[in-house]
Amino acid sequence: MAHPNQDTYRETVHKFLVVYRHLRQYSRQRHKEGISGRKISALRHLEEAGPCTVGQVRDYLYVSDSSASELIAQLEKKGYVTRTRSHMDNRVVIVALTPTGQGLLDRTPLGGFSLLRRRLEDLSEDKLLVINQAMTEILTLLEIDHEHS
Repeated sequence: MAHPNQDTYRETVHKFLVVYRHLRQYSRQRHKEGISGRKISALRHLEEAGPCTVGQVRDYLYVSDSSASELIAQLEKKGYVTRTRSHMDNRVVIVALTPTGQGLLDRTPLGGFSLLRRRLEDLSEDKLLVINQAMTEILTLLEIDHEHS
C-alpha cells in the first residue's frame, strides 16, 4: 500500500522506535546495575513526594496492589525503603526512602519514565493535550485497551 506521505510516515515510525529503544536501553542498564526501571521510578517518587502509602506508590506506578507490595518488599529487602504501620490507622503501611535508597538515586542518572514524568509536568496544557491525543491514537493503532490496562 502506497502511503501519501512516505517521508512523514518513515519519520514517525523512526521516532517511535528511537523512543522505544531508548527506554529499553535505560531499562537494560538499570538491570545490569541490579535494579529495574520500575523500582527506580518508585524510589524517585518517594524522593519527590516523601513517605507514601503502598496505595500511593501503586497509583504512581499504575500497577496492581500485589505488584506494588512485591516491589516494595524487594526494595525493603535491599535496604532502599522502610515499611512502617501508620500510627493513625494500623491497616495503612507507610513506605519511606532510606539513606541507602537515596544513595542509589544519587548514583543513578535521571532517565526513562522518571525523566519523562518530570518533563511532562513542566509542559503547557496545550502541548500536553497534543501529546495525550497522540498517545491515545498510538494506543488505538496498537489495539491496546488503555482503559483496563
